[in-house]
Amino acid sequence: MRHVVSILIENEAGALSRVVGLFSQRGYNIESLTVAPTEDPTLSRCTILTLGDPEEAEQITKQLHKLVDVLRVSDFDENNVGLERELVLMKMPTPNRQLREEIRSLCDIFHARIIDVTPELYTLEFVGSSEEVDNFITTLNKCTDVLETVRSGVLGIAKGNHYMHS
Repeated sequence: MRHVVSILIENEAGALSRVVGLFSQRGYNIESLTVAPTEDPTLSRCTILTLGDPEEAEQITKQLHKLVDVLRVSDFDENNVGLERELVLMKMPTPNRQLREEIRSLCDIFHARIIDVTPELYTLEFVGSSEEVDNFITTLNKCTDVLETVRSGVLGIAKGNHYMHS
């Protein structure tokens, strides 16, 4: 089962290392990791995508709460759904007009953006759930070879009036 673990940690040296170390010590794999400062520059929001059963996720959450630098932990799974987004940037060759038109058409369908154009290639930007990003990449791979793909990793936030605060 997929788990998006959102962690509010102190923005100081070594805090992220301790969080990641906890995962590796217990043999849990991190599928994606995203970290950035919050509206409070002394805090960072760390979002980790991991796979495991509900018992493993509960164990991870309990262990994270024990870390000194961790202030809050939320686990979003299929039962406790939050909002999820991921960004992907892709470079694609555009050797002819027909392919450029096909890529533009697909960008319109997926609500993606062409953010850089050269005579030889397009750079695209797409934001969506991980599943939507996978579908976008798969669809574009059917048109032409993708030269380069960069994914941000999952970002997650609770729906509605629920929010993390210090």
